[in-house]
Amino acid sequence: MTGARAPDDERLATVREPTLVIPSADSLGEGILWCARRQALWWTDIHGRRLHTWNPRSGALATHAVPERVGSFGFVAGEDRLVVAFERGLALYDPASGSTEWRLRPDGVGDGVRFNDGRTDRDGRFWAGTMVESPASGREAHLYSLGRGTDARRHFGGVRIANGLCSSPDGAWLYFADSPRRTIWRFPRQPGSAELGERQLFATTPEGAYPDGATVDADGYLWSAHWGAGEVVRYAPDGSIERRLRVPVSQPSCVCFAGAGLDLLCVTTARHGLGADGLAREPLAGSVLLYETGVRGLAEPEYQP
Repeated sequence: MTGARAPDDERLATVREPTLVIPSADSLGEGILWCARRQALWWTDIHGRRLHTWNPRSGALATHAVPERVGSFGFVAGEDRLVVAFERGLALYDPASGSTEWRLRPDGVGDGVRFNDGRTDRDGRFWAGTMVESPASGREAHLYSLGRGTDARRHFGGVRIANGLCSSPDGAWLYFADSPRRTIWRFPRQPGSAELGERQLFATTPEGAYPDGATVDADGYLWSAHWGAGEVVRYAPDGSIERRLRVPVSQPSCVCFAGAGLDLLCVTTARHGLGADGLAREPLAGSVLLYETGVRGLAEPEYQP
């Protein structure tokens, strides 16, 4: 592992038109996941307070209203409910009925701090971090995990915007990014344990490129959406850059692999903050972009309640 700053090497950059565009017009699209059991793509529009489901066979896009902004979510084993990082806490949520079973409502969340990125690990534990929406408040964000039943934990603080949570294929590493610090870390883990080892520097990003949502493919490479830089970067397990995929928007926000073969890279994007001129330059901002990359992803783990 190098932990070195990512080189701005044009030889590694590709520009490709999306294979497919889902025009969801999201203010802040995020948290995208493929559900193999339902054969559907799910994601959230955080500021729009919407949860989307897209069926690739029919092309139908369904939208659910949610009681609070949804930063991230995961699928629940054997159920139609989701485990959700709402802005003020973690809950089991049924999109069909709207019923909500709260599992964690931590002190200090709300009033300028909300839940943001999250993902289920290979053991079925859901990890989610918070973010500081009002930097002038001087408050800090934290990383949390939710295991079976009432096993909810706060792990560490000193975070500004928690992002990029995902696990290596064998579950031995948990990846985590703090976007404003332009840094991706990884933590060693023992299978079945909620404990984290000492963090290690994985990669840093250039000025203007903020690591956002991420996923790991079947080869153990990390794909990270770089907010502000208009690209998705594939990192090798040693932290070096293997490729950079340029996208036609400046604010890609999260990634996953989807489809029957898990070979479609799906990228959420955002319209938030662009203004009329920015939207005119980026007509696909707020859409979901699908790419054929020649790489396969991994099935999304399900939360074990």
